[in-house]
Amino acid sequence: MNYRVFGKTGFKASEVSLGTWQLGSKWGDPFDEQVAMNTLQAAYEQGVNLIDTADIYQDGMSEHTVGKFLKGKKDKVFVVTKCGRKLNPHVSAGYNEENIVKFVDASLKNMDVDSLDLVLLHCPPTEVYRNPEIFYVLDKLKQQGKICHYGVSVEKVDEALEALNYDISAIEVIFNMFRLKPAEELFPKASKQNVGIIVRVPLASGLLTGKYSEETTFGKADYRCYNRNGEFFDKGETFSGVDYMTGVKAARELKQLLHTDNLAARALRYILMYPEVSTVIPGASSPAQIMENVKASSLPPFSHEEMEVVRQVYDKHIRPLVHHCW
Repeated sequence: MNYRVFGKTGFKASEVSLGTWQLGSKWGDPFDEQVAMNTLQAAYEQGVNLIDTADIYQDGMSEHTVGKFLKGKKDKVFVVTKCGRKLNPHVSAGYNEENIVKFVDASLKNMDVDSLDLVLLHCPPTEVYRNPEIFYVLDKLKQQGKICHYGVSVEKVDEALEALNYDISAIEVIFNMFRLKPAEELFPKASKQNVGIIVRVPLASGLLTGKYSEETTFGKADYRCYNRNGEFFDKGETFSGVDYMTGVKAARELKQLLHTDNLAARALRYILMYPEVSTVIPGASSPAQIMENVKASSLPPFSHEEMEVVRQVYDKHIRPLVHHCW
């Protein structure tokens, strides 16, 4: 495993870390704490030292399980958690001092810790980024010692650029072979301010594994079945906002042009070609998936020609349809 300095936090984070949205469950299946613990142990043994979770994942069970696992290991692992998505309705007015403090206190309790390493606002409405009072609340929580650092998880590049006006330590953003826009303006500006970049949805909800076809179906509890067009949450999340059939076609072309049968590992390695990226957080629902994910850190870098292949496939299939959206 290779490590990178995580922006102004100063922490040396594993290049490939762990996103826990799927932890202990698999695309809609019930949560299994033992599977979750085994998955966390596998990640730890492979050198993964950054874990990304959220208060809403498995209704708090993800945070609870992470906290339970990290007993005795806390000084060796950096935990990122997120808050805000418990709001119902999820509106900008809900991002206020009372709710933010309540969310942070609940996360502290879930993980049984005295302080949170990093708290991110969890893809709040765009208006929140223009409300300095919310960030004053986070400053206050930092001064109180409840949190060490704060930042934002965003849907759009413009939101991330707005967030750079505050004393954030990190930005979590979707970036992958089907979502190249963040590299154009956001990455250089974040790097200049020493703000860490966490890359989420690195495999475009599985499209960039190259294993799906036009005939692939998903279970009814799988969000890829019921949220293809953003019916239940953000449109840009599922398949990175790319039309499924278009994504299948583009992924197939990438496999052919990059001469690989393991597009997933190559897709993760591609993200690591960008030095501004602090860490990438693919999800995993089993130890076996951890072993597959961490391979990306040891793969050889992309050649100039291979980087151009990704750009050409993006420009041909993806850019005209969604680049302007994010």
